[in-house]
Amino acid sequence: MNDPAISVMTDLRSVSVVNVRARTSLDKANAKMIRYGVRTLLVLDDADKVVGFLTATDVMGEKPVRFLQQVGGTHADIMVSDVMTVQSELEVLNLVDVLKAKVGNILVTLKASGRQHAMVVEENADGSQTVRGLFSATQIARQLGLQIKTAEVAKIFAEIEAAVGTH
Repeated sequence: MNDPAISVMTDLRSVSVVNVRARTSLDKANAKMIRYGVRTLLVLDDADKVVGFLTATDVMGEKPVRFLQQVGGTHADIMVSDVMTVQSELEVLNLVDVLKAKVGNILVTLKASGRQHAMVVEENADGSQTVRGLFSATQIARQLGLQIKTAEVAKIFAEIEAAVGTH
């Protein structure tokens, strides 16, 4: 918990990122996840700007069902943009802050926001931002040696807290 936060961040400079367009069908996005063996895709708009991300839970969980209940249609009609987590709903952390943080700080931040993931951005000289990394509560739990059987955020945090003895 006192290790540097950067040690549990997926650094996009050293790990290949798989992305998908927001207007891609959910079925094609799922096939891409399977093909590349990943559980998260960065979602890009038509200008190659990151607009969010799509997790395996987004694809296989309640979101597609809720979307079809609200809008109608069939599973084949669902697009990535219909179920993805949009960037405005993500916890976004600045790399400068992450470099000063500990793993425990990241977990507190994720828990407080009720999110399982956080995106890390780096400020460029021109004032723009580049997505530099990702945090996943599930990945952190794995690195702490915990077996996570569900993607339910509250359960992940409870298991982490029980394992490290914090409240």
